Amino acid sequence: MSVLLEFSMFPTDKGESVSPYVSQVIGLIRDSGVSYQLTPMGTVIETTELGEALAIVEQAAQLLGDSGCQRVYSSIKLDIRADKDGRLGQKIRSVEEKIG
Repeated sequence: MSVLLEFSMFPTDKGESVSPYVSQVIGLIRDSGVSYQLTPMGTVIETTELGEALAIVEQAAQLLGDSGCQRVYSSIKLDIRADKDGRLGQKIRSVEEKIG
């Protein structure tokens, strides 16, 4: 099974620049050992179980709360496929092959 979860998460009560808080979330993802890809608007992670992906989101919210954030915004998208794995890079390669 492959679970691709794309999310963004940041505090809304810490001013204009929230990169110090986003960096903490990315560190958590990196340290979790899951495959991930950082983008300008969010981060995509790949796990083999839905619960594992959602646990990372929950840990990220807790991390921001522990860092003094009183209000956190998050956007989450899921793509769950039972018959494939390793899709984080494969989906991009597939499109790049088609466009040349």
